[in-house]
Amino acid sequence: MGNAELWSLHIHPVKAFRPVGLREAVVEPWGLAGDRRWALIDDGGKVVTQRQLPQLALAAAEPAPGGGLRLSAPGRAPITVSVPRPGATVTVDIFGVEVEAVPADEAAHAWCSGHAGAGVRLVHMDDPATRRPVDPDYALPGETVSFADDYPLLLTSRSSLDSLNSLIAEGDHAEEGPLPMNRFRPSVVVAGAPAWAEDDWRRIAIGEVAFRVAKPCGRCVVTTTDQATTVRGKEPLRTLGRHRRFGGELVFGQNLVPESTGTIRLGDPVTVLE
Repeated sequence: MGNAELWSLHIHPVKAFRPVGLREAVVEPWGLAGDRRWALIDDGGKVVTQRQLPQLALAAAEPAPGGGLRLSAPGRAPITVSVPRPGATVTVDIFGVEVEAVPADEAAHAWCSGHAGAGVRLVHMDDPATRRPVDPDYALPGETVSFADDYPLLLTSRSSLDSLNSLIAEGDHAEEGPLPMNRFRPSVVVAGAPAWAEDDWRRIAIGEVAFRVAKPCGRCVVTTTDQATTVRGKEPLRTLGRHRRFGGELVFGQNLVPESTGTIRLGDPVTVLE
């Protein structure tokens, strides 16, 4: 595979908010430490993302000591949110799966609703080891995940993005490209592998941490959302539909499940095990 390495590393402390770039991260069984342990829900308990509210892309959540958050957004005073004390949970519907989570305080709900322009509540996954199983069609018994879409980590490749952008440039919405990697909201980005090589990976190691490649990542409307302006276009879904359709999914990136724990760092070698 050549000299593939970990190029960038990201967590999203609140699902659908802006990513936080890191130089190193601890890999836990359910994902990167601090990644998507918080999410927004609507009045019916359903998780709200950029699918419904693209303006969430403009909100930032920085990790605070003890697992809390510092929330900020354009035109709003920042607020610090503490991890809620153990107590009564609420039932959260994340893509049809019911998960228990602990609500934050009223000030956090008010801040998030003010930015979203809709009534939402901020909730915290208190025990990711037990709350939400990974899709059993692609999981081993006992594997769990935070509030990530489906799997603990998402891997993308710089070479594959370059290839995708070349295809976009040849299409009828070329003016929308080239797209940046943040459209795809990855956990880990690999450099140095051939374009689309990740399609054939089954197990990999990043540094000393091993991962199972569970399945390709099917993409949604969030990828068409400019993360700096919230404006939506046609790409990359138009081009993925023409060149990267596998079954019923438009694919970019691969979902990972950790096989071990440890710390991964920028520059770590990425090794194909199977």
